[in-house]
Amino acid sequence: MFKWHDRSQCTHTVAEGNRQDRAVKKREIENYEQAVEYILDVPKFTKKNDMNETKSFLRKLGNPEKEMKIIHIAGTNGKGSVCAYLCTILQEAGFSTGMFSSPHLVDIRERFRINGKMISKEQFWSAFLFVYEHIEGEYHPTFFEYLFFMSVIIFKEAEVDYCILETGLGGRLDATNAVEDKEISIITKIGFDHMEYLGDSLEKIAAEKAGIIKEKTPVVYYAGKPEVNEVIEQKAGQMGSETVPVQVLRDAICKNANKNIDFSFHSRYYGYVELNLSTTAFYQAENAALAVTALETIGLFERISLKQLKEGIHKAFWEGRMEEVLPGIFVDGAHNEDGIEAFLNTIEQDDCKGRRLLLFSVVHDKRFEEMVSKLLKSGLFTIIGTAPLASDRAVTRKELETIFEPYKEKETYFYETVEEAFEKMQFLKKEDDCLYIVGSLYLVGQIKAYLNS
Repeated sequence: MFKWHDRSQCTHTVAEGNRQDRAVKKREIENYEQAVEYILDVPKFTKKNDMNETKSFLRKLGNPEKEMKIIHIAGTNGKGSVCAYLCTILQEAGFSTGMFSSPHLVDIRERFRINGKMISKEQFWSAFLFVYEHIEGEYHPTFFEYLFFMSVIIFKEAEVDYCILETGLGGRLDATNAVEDKEISIITKIGFDHMEYLGDSLEKIAAEKAGIIKEKTPVVYYAGKPEVNEVIEQKAGQMGSETVPVQVLRDAICKNANKNIDFSFHSRYYGYVELNLSTTAFYQAENAALAVTALETIGLFERISLKQLKEGIHKAFWEGRMEEVLPGIFVDGAHNEDGIEAFLNTIEQDDCKGRRLLLFSVVHDKRFEEMVSKLLKSGLFTIIGTAPLASDRAVTRKELETIFEPYKEKETYFYETVEEAFEKMQFLKKEDDCLYIVGSLYLVGQIKAYLNS
């Protein structure tokens, strides 16, 4: 068991390292707010660490991950949703869960959930200090490493049955891949994203994602493009790992009158079952199927009844995925080409009785011209609004104007801030219209923070 810290005795400073940049960051950490500030500053004074360094520091922490059963998820789209489905099914069946995901939308503690609930500030600060006290010499965790280390500390302390780990970027070199022993690996739909880090072809990206496959550990994956499937199968073969491809046919998915999704799924244990999702997003059927297949593959259906499975699937909710934040106003975290395509497939089937309005923004490291092309060539939107995100990675207003120039026949408005755009688009929206906010998870977070302010 980890010893949680007494707040009254917690005044700490960053240890002096051999590197000048470490010394510059010396400060006192006296409370939760300062801990969050410190972590957000980490990218300013750290560099990418070697995987061996990550594993070494995990050992220094006592390998807390070895006290839990690990389910590891990589992929381009749908990772967080798969995590959410896994957790609700397991919880419905009486198992306790810890879930580590990224990014957060509003509060950094969203990345750590125990039985579906965001952790407390006390838990965050205590885990922060436990990691902090083990930092010495020239090694310092990166931003994501630090949060990953905190997650396994928090979940060990909570004595969860299953730890659900979502990769941050890629897989092979991701900090979460420092975990050696896993129950299963899951690879969601793979598409073009983060090409500057993962490669400029689907095969290269798939190879990075498939890096989470461990020896003789089963892998469940979304059976998409043949070239991607081949990479995953080849890697699994090298590791002696069982593969279970998953695909949900479009004609097996339908929307019902209650704004939910019904889909049929074939289970080796239960045969064909009908499942109901509390969402209008068609793409969530794929993510739910991956979660269900993974639990079946590791033999849990002997302990999960069909009723518990159905209830868990129905109760699952993941913020920012076709989420109706106000009547007729939806936010969706689609932030790459495949995500946009899945988003469009969903709203083609919606019940919008009036016009469809779009609020779009994006960050620089995306193929945003292709994203805009898909959105506007769909012909689904009558009015478009854009604005730069409040981020140093944001595409600027001038750049947005240039991107939308080829589509000047569309009724398009350019605003200085997301908040201004949101207010003006609400004004333009009539009662039967629907407003969709899409392009970036940062955009979703900014809108949700504005609504909560």
